Amino acid sequence: MRTFRLCDAPLDPLALRNELTDPACGGYASFEGWVRDHNEGQRVTRLEYEAFAPLAVQEGERVLAEAIERFGVEHAACVHRIGDLAIGDMAVWVGVSSRHRHEAFLACRYIIDEVKHRLPIWKKEHYESGHSGWVNCERCAVPARDDAHAHDHAHEHAHAHARSLVPDYSRQMALTEVGAAGQARLRASRVLVVGAGGLGVPVLTYLAGAGVGRLGIVDGDRLEPSNLHRQTLYALADVGQPKAELAAARLRALNPDVDVHVHAVRLDAINGAALIEPYELVIDCTDNFSSKFLLNDLCVRLGKPAIFSSIYQYEGQLQVVRAAPGTACLRCIWPDATRDGLVGNCAEAGVLGPVPGVFGSLQALEALKILLNLPGQLGDELLMLDLATLAISRIRARRAAPCSAGPCVRAAAARETEAALAAPALELSFATLAAALEEGFELIDVREPHEVAQAAAPAARVRHIPLQQLLRIARGAPQEREPLEGSGKYLLLCATGRRSLGAAEELRARGFQCAYSLQGGISALRARLPA
Repeated sequence: MRTFRLCDAPLDPLALRNELTDPACGGYASFEGWVRDHNEGQRVTRLEYEAFAPLAVQEGERVLAEAIERFGVEHAACVHRIGDLAIGDMAVWVGVSSRHRHEAFLACRYIIDEVKHRLPIWKKEHYESGHSGWVNCERCAVPARDDAHAHDHAHEHAHAHARSLVPDYSRQMALTEVGAAGQARLRASRVLVVGAGGLGVPVLTYLAGAGVGRLGIVDGDRLEPSNLHRQTLYALADVGQPKAELAAARLRALNPDVDVHVHAVRLDAINGAALIEPYELVIDCTDNFSSKFLLNDLCVRLGKPAIFSSIYQYEGQLQVVRAAPGTACLRCIWPDATRDGLVGNCAEAGVLGPVPGVFGSLQALEALKILLNLPGQLGDELLMLDLATLAISRIRARRAAPCSAGPCVRAAAARETEAALAAPALELSFATLAAALEEGFELIDVREPHEVAQAAAPAARVRHIPLQQLLRIARGAPQEREPLEGSGKYLLLCATGRRSLGAAEELRARGFQCAYSLQGGISALRARLPA
């Protein structure tokens, strides 16, 4: 037998104990928690308990089931008061009956600690001074100990244990718009964060700190030293390890209450829908356009709201896509996704660490507004912020005419998915650039002049055409003097292969069917060369 319930009437411990009577059980242990008249140096006059009942009962039943399975007891029950309580009233009762006393003691201690730690139950203390304040009961618990002496502490007041080991949400619960009910909503929320880099770090940190119940992390990258000036969740000793796993470990240390799910993969057209489906809100913290537009299309199709942000040097933008009839999505502003690599990312364009930190914090704030249904949420608009000048502007984002018909985004997503699966490979790998020349490729270095001056491509014959100039040539700009032959066989080079891949995609779209990108760029090529 197991039962957990909330009660707004005084508790009768004798009647509760009789419910657990079993001739087969020789051991019985109980815990009684009473309202005391002081806390942290202040005189307490009374308490108020509030709970998010559906989740509290569900989680309470789960705790009892765990205790029965873990310690092998026969029966377990817990009753928690809600409403107004006076000094001396019993606030919580736990009872366990088992074949032997040892198991009963351990299970009783486990249940009270887990109830205090995991259930969405809050108390408001009223003080003799006339002040009052919400206290998160979760801060009272410490992990149960599997030792024979656990029963010695069964009647200790929970406040005697280390308060700092678990989160205290009292500061945000003090907001009238949040309170106990809002905190319960956060605990029941499920948010997927795609990208654990410069944007993702503040998003994940603030949502975990706020007590969001489940956080999913999607990131297939490993930590690099150049990440650390803006991705302050990590340490130099972590370099080379998967970001998603590192972030999960940090978040669990920050808030053990959060259920963190790790997806150490790159979200794509194949796995995207399955990754998104279990969550109610998606936050895009990626650094490439293909992922952003794929997320947009998937979220619209699945009816999931999403929060997007992009940064470039000192400026950035923020947009919320609500996936509701009549609202605007990314494609209403940009019908076609910008090809990755054609606009510099942090590696090529540079960035100061606080810039993604500011925009990631804005994403986290907007997420909490949505989850708590707070006022002031972004509507059909694009928020643009230049942190160099602190200039702020909002651009109205109206639903585009093609989107008004409904299926355009789904059709676009389907076309892109089919194209991605059917497209020929755009990247090629060579041991040396000499091998590429032997196969008849013309080598084109799309890096900027200062990059070439610092580290020239390791080949005898390389044509240097900076990216933007190459794109103008491909589009047939009359002022350019170096035309490309449509039938030419080109291998494009850049530092890491991202800009050259975007350029190759653009050339293919312009009819250059033999345009390729060097996989991994010059950096990967140098890594393969003998020392």
